[in-house]
Amino acid sequence: MFWLPLLLLAWAATGLSCGRLCLAASRAATHERAAPRGHELTLYETAFLSGGPSRVADVALVAMAGARRLLIAHTGWATVVDPVGRDEVERSVLGAIGPDGQSRIAPIRKGAATADAVRALGERLVAAGLAVPESAGTGVAAAARQVRAATVAVLALGALAVCMPTQGRAASGQVPVAIWFSLPLMLCVGCLIIARIEVHPYTRWASPAGQRLLGALPAARDELTTVAVRGVRALPDPGLRAAFGHRSRPDTAQRGH
Repeated sequence: MFWLPLLLLAWAATGLSCGRLCLAASRAATHERAAPRGHELTLYETAFLSGGPSRVADVALVAMAGARRLLIAHTGWATVVDPVGRDEVERSVLGAIGPDGQSRIAPIRKGAATADAVRALGERLVAAGLAVPESAGTGVAAAARQVRAATVAVLALGALAVCMPTQGRAASGQVPVAIWFSLPLMLCVGCLIIARIEVHPYTRWASPAGQRLLGALPAARDELTTVAVRGVRALPDPGLRAAFGHRSRPDTAQRGH
């Protein structure tokens, strides 16, 4: 019976991990609500639900570049032409560029994505039940990883118990050791399957209600809405795509426009 401590360890890992996953999934489910009737997503709301704060910053940058209020070079630099923002997000972009009126796109995106205007947008969407709180999404993912780790641990402990001398074979009328370890293993696998079915509709940002509104968007979209949904990879201008994909370089790099 030297395998009993190993079985207890397997059950402890299973109970803790599966309990955490069930609790995280339950908390995530409490945020699901029906979409407000008659609510139509704004451009920034569409961007946030599709790609999060960074996507909102991308849409603002593309909109300002399209209106020639911002010049974006294929080398990854942005230059301010019109220093007056039309909304809070655009003013956040201008603030991220700084007083010099020129900056690389990477720090602009980071600064605008973490600005108060985008944070407030996310909070409004969470309050409306259209977005998933960051803690809910990360909590479920972390709990699922823990259950997968527990599954591997149960398998390892079971294999160790079976390989122990005189433990692999059960005497007449006794239950084989492997059967005892199959019980926590099935519980782990079952929790992962249930979580996959129940939590799968959640994306990184949009709740099921938010996803339904995204799915109701017309198939024929203008350029900005397409960028909001699919990201900057959907830009038809290869120069803009190159600008957003350009990696940051030291400030001594040449500024091309």
